Amino acid sequence: MAYATDLRSGHHGLISDRVHAVMANFRKAREQRKAYRQTYDELTDLSPRELDDLGICSGQIPFIAREAANLVK
Repeated sequence: MAYATDLRSGHHGLISDRVHAVMANFRKAREQRKAYRQTYDELTDLSPRELDDLGICSGQIPFIAREAANLVK
């Protein structure tokens, strides 16, 4: 008689599906971090006058960088 092994882990599906999901989350987090750093670095390179022309102050830079990171799909 033949037996089959089901590698399902509870109701979460196949283990390989879970590994793929973890890797996809890791890639997304890495891209978000990249977008955050790029936005943060570019804004901190601007002079106070240039920031004022854009209508932002230096205290808003981390918030704006987080918003840019959240736009990553």
